[in-house]
Amino acid sequence: MAAPEEQDLTQEQTEKLLQFQKRKKKCAISNAMDGPEDDLTHTDSDSADSNDTIGVEEIDMSGTNSDEEESSDETEAEYSDMLHNIVLDLTGIESMDQCRHTLEQHNWNIEAAVQDRLNEQEGVPSVFNPPPSRPLQVNTADHRIYSYVVSRPQPRALNDAKRELRFLLVYLHGDDHQDSDEFCRNTLCAPEVISLINTRMLFWACSTNKPEGYRVSQALRENTYPFLAMIMLKDRRMTVVGRLEGLIQPDDLINQLTFIIDANQTYLVSERLEREERNQTQVLRQQQDEAYLASLRADQEKERKKREERERKRRKEEEVKQQKLAEERRRQNLQEEKERKLECLPPEPSPDDPESVKIIFKLPNDSRVERRFHFSQSLTVIHDFLFSLKESPEKFQIEANFPRRVLPCVPSEEWPNPPTLQEAGLSHTEVLFVQDLTDE
Repeated sequence: MAAPEEQDLTQEQTEKLLQFQKRKKKCAISNAMDGPEDDLTHTDSDSADSNDTIGVEEIDMSGTNSDEEESSDETEAEYSDMLHNIVLDLTGIESMDQCRHTLEQHNWNIEAAVQDRLNEQEGVPSVFNPPPSRPLQVNTADHRIYSYVVSRPQPRALNDAKRELRFLLVYLHGDDHQDSDEFCRNTLCAPEVISLINTRMLFWACSTNKPEGYRVSQALRENTYPFLAMIMLKDRRMTVVGRLEGLIQPDDLINQLTFIIDANQTYLVSERLEREERNQTQVLRQQQDEAYLASLRADQEKERKKREERERKRRKEEEVKQQKLAEERRRQNLQEEKERKLECLPPEPSPDDPESVKIIFKLPNDSRVERRFHFSQSLTVIHDFLFSLKESPEKFQIEANFPRRVLPCVPSEEWPNPPTLQEAGLSHTEVLFVQDLTDE
């Protein structure tokens, strides 16, 4: 994993560091603030259920609560004042004890201490490998852990408490305070306190030396440590309804927390009722919207079917209209074709012509038509003559009776060129029958 980038110092901050380094060569400062680290790991061996224990693991207690000894050395006093001013300007730390503690962690390398402090305020991991420390962790009943190791844990805890309508107990741990160790060991880890926290509230804890804890400390403005704050949703805002500061015994802590919970429980009950009413109203509105949408979809479906029915009728009417127009055009074309065939017929031979043939046609409507033709004329002439008649069908064939046969009056594969009347074996007087083929 790539190392995080350092925060760049301003020119003014760099100049102050250079001035300090020059003065540092002229004075030797002994590390009088060193102290042993206390291992505050607590194990409740008497508890039957390991999930009911709260472990406060390795809280960094390397700082000291002793007051700074007054130095008679004028150079050391001047250095101390300059040190406090430089750290105040560069990092915003106002506590001399915290300033010394930060320098001790970085072996009195002020540049590394300042840079690491700036990175810490920005939420960036240390680039100077500070001593490792495990986070302060508290297991709640639902096994959620709120500590500074979780990304933006404090807003998450607030959101959970607001969403679930539960009390949120916030503990700010002062690493340098003399009562922090006793409070964690004897009060916070007491089985009855653990049981109360796990059953009736959410819990979030953090050291004020960590960026998240420092930001919460700036918001809550505690006066001393140990510090506990009870937060809940009140009047639709996350509000601090109780503050406990200073060392407190387990029984007193339980009584105080119980009193705060009982005094403010009505607000949560009221908020639950309001939220349930809002939910019911929302469900009712959703049901009304769904019913409206269902009715709207039903109306739209009816309208769609009506449109489709109108369109179907329109298309049918249009189709009938087109059929009528087509039928009218067809009849017109048929009439024009009949007239053209009639105009193209050769003149009828005279009765005295020995090459003439008298043919009597029996039409499908039982009417008779008589006309003379010439022996040398093609059977096509007979077909054209019948076709030109108004009462003749559109499609027909001509049959002879003796012998019974169909005359090839139109070109076909068998007769590409229809024969003449003489070739067809017609006599001077013939009776031919016209058979209607229109429906076939």
